[in-house]
Amino acid sequence: MLKAVLFDLDGTLLDTVPDIRARVNEVITAHGYPAITYEQTCAYVGDGAEKLIERALPAGTPQAEIDACYAQFRAIFATGGNALTRLFEGELPVLTALRERGLKLAIVTNKPQDATDRIVAEFFPAGLFDFVGGDSGAFPCKPDPSLARYAALTLRVSPAECVFVGDGETDARVAQNAGMRGVSVLWGYRTREQLAAAGATAFCEDFPALQKFLEKSF
Repeated sequence: MLKAVLFDLDGTLLDTVPDIRARVNEVITAHGYPAITYEQTCAYVGDGAEKLIERALPAGTPQAEIDACYAQFRAIFATGGNALTRLFEGELPVLTALRERGLKLAIVTNKPQDATDRIVAEFFPAGLFDFVGGDSGAFPCKPDPSLARYAALTLRVSPAECVFVGDGETDARVAQNAGMRGVSVLWGYRTREQLAAAGATAFCEDFPALQKFLEKSF
């Protein structure tokens, strides 16, 4: 029986790539490196901020430069604005309906914890999510299952009673690794083919379709 839904954040609950790209380019161009495109940003997100910066910099960039850019990015990202970030169509009514049906809702993301807390408070009603977990350094990033399993433990449900919803390969893999059912959404930053190659078997085109899918598991 389904008791909890765990969501990825970037590309699943929020379209954040425009702001992420702006912050990355602010940092790397200041260090003399070329800016990245929107398409490159979409391809580079999903595995945490440190990996994002590493991918955004040219191959062969010295590690000291990667570390310096990452440290600057983290500082800017923790306090920067989210003027370009948007909710996805039909999202809040679906999340509210799931909550009213008695499901526990959680966020499990590779986004830094401080940036996660700030953006969730900005875009979502207080109390909508029962657990909000980002990259705090306490657990490895997804697809490691540790944070997802900790979320289930905190919610007092078993992994088998959870569905993990995400738009990336890491989300499909973390669902498998954590012993949860996975649902891959197609409104994010990966194609159906990319997600299927990562092991995804269930797909939803939009939030109303996701609601129907989850309600079948009640």
